[in-house]
Amino acid sequence: MSDLKNQKKIAASVLKVGVNRIWFDPEAAGDIANAITREDLRELISSGVVKAKHVKGVSRGRARKVDVKRAYGHRKGHGSRSGAKGARNPRKQQWMTKIRALRKKLRELKSDGTLDKSAYCTMRRKAKGGVYRNVAHMEAHIESIEHKET
Repeated sequence: MSDLKNQKKIAASVLKVGVNRIWFDPEAAGDIANAITREDLRELISSGVVKAKHVKGVSRGRARKVDVKRAYGHRKGHGSRSGAKGARNPRKQQWMTKIRALRKKLRELKSDGTLDKSAYCTMRRKAKGGVYRNVAHMEAHIESIEHKET
């Protein structure tokens, strides 16, 4: 195959791509060698003998595979974590989740008549003060109060 460096340069400028993205049909090497003007190369491009290769991208296939594994809990161990202890789930976020659950439960108990107004207010203040670890702890506390009264 003869040296087609000039034809490659001309084809690259005609197709407005880089030299490395130009593809020549190996069967038509003789025709390409004879093409010395831009017009000759335009004819070869229209006939499909000279083409521009597609831009290569970075495949997301491996990333998707990892995302699927992470979705069900794999690849999340201590070695994969960076940042402080509370970076992934900050203390404030934990508090907001907990206090919302406690207040929701207290509203339910008040509406169904388990708690009267004064007990509700007391328990709400205790929840705000951080007395209860979670809803189960608060319910156990209510159970113990009811047990003492009887």
